Amino acid sequence: MTNRLRTEIQEEEVEKELVVEEKKQPAKEISESALWQLFKKNVNAEKATDALPFLLFLTLLGMIYIGNMHMAEKSIRDIEKTQKEVKELSWDYKTSKADLAFKSTLSEVAKRADTLGIKESIVPPQKLKAEEVSDEH
Repeated sequence: MTNRLRTEIQEEEVEKELVVEEKKQPAKEISESALWQLFKKNVNAEKATDALPFLLFLTLLGMIYIGNMHMAEKSIRDIEKTQKEVKELSWDYKTSKADLAFKSTLSEVAKRADTLGIKESIVPPQKLKAEEVSDEH
C-alpha cells in the first residue's frame, strides 16, 4: 500500500517544476524598436504606390482640420472685437442721450436763445377759435 497523499504532492511538485522551466525559457527579446521592424519588412515600390492615395487623403483631411481651426479662431476674435465695439458705442449713446436731456431743459434752451438774439416770450400762449365758414359756392 502506497501513500496516495505523498504521490499527489510529488506529482504537483513535478508539474510546478515544469511550469517554472517553461517560464524560464527566454522570451523573444525585442532588441529593435517596433518602428524599425515596420520599416525593416519588405516595402517595395508597389506597396508604397498603393498606399499613396490613402496618405494623400489623410493629408487633405489634416489640412482641412487645420484650416477649420484657424477660421474658428478668427471668427472668435472678430466676435470679441465686435462685442467690444458695441459696448463702446453703447457708452457713447448713453453719454449723448444724457447731454441731449441736459441741453433740452428750459434753462439751457433759454441761455442758448439769448446768444442768438431770441428773447423768451413773456405773454402766455392763447387759444385761437376758428369761426365756422359756410359753403356758398
